[in-house]
Amino acid sequence: MNFIAMDFETANFSPESACSLAIVMVRNNKIIDKFYTVINPQMPFNSRNIRIHGITANDVKNAPTMAEVWPKIAGLFRPGMLVAAHNARFDTNVLKKSLARYGISEPHYLVLDSLATSKRFEPELPNHKLNTVSEALNINLWHHHNALSDSEACAEIIIKQNQQFGDTPIKKLVKQI
Repeated sequence: MNFIAMDFETANFSPESACSLAIVMVRNNKIIDKFYTVINPQMPFNSRNIRIHGITANDVKNAPTMAEVWPKIAGLFRPGMLVAAHNARFDTNVLKKSLARYGISEPHYLVLDSLATSKRFEPELPNHKLNTVSEALNINLWHHHNALSDSEACAEIIIKQNQQFGDTPIKKLVKQI
């Protein structure tokens, strides 16, 4: 499979408050490249979010805004591109709202949610949180809620499921954005 896996962390409860982003590029079921950046959301941080991911306002004070990051990654989000995320509703909403905040149109792409694939292919798990699925599949989630670690784990989940179950059952779970 060829796809990208993405993960966002947010500064607060607003989906337009992206404070970090990671993208892992996968070609022929192999991770070939990675992108990670902190993002200045230009809004306050919530202490609950800081406790989850450890990113503070000080960490991003000199970081680029989403408007400055987007030109570096926009080419990855082309029509027909498969984008994976664990709990994709969250990450696709963060992308959409963060771009809209700067007047940037939402791209069109295909989405595959590794939360949905894990529910389908690992129904015996007690839950389908990223750390639970990663542990069950022997995937190294080296720092849960670090966007790079989470996107790498998401990519590895899809790769392992593709190797075990093939393209056809996985592609049935793909949605258009």
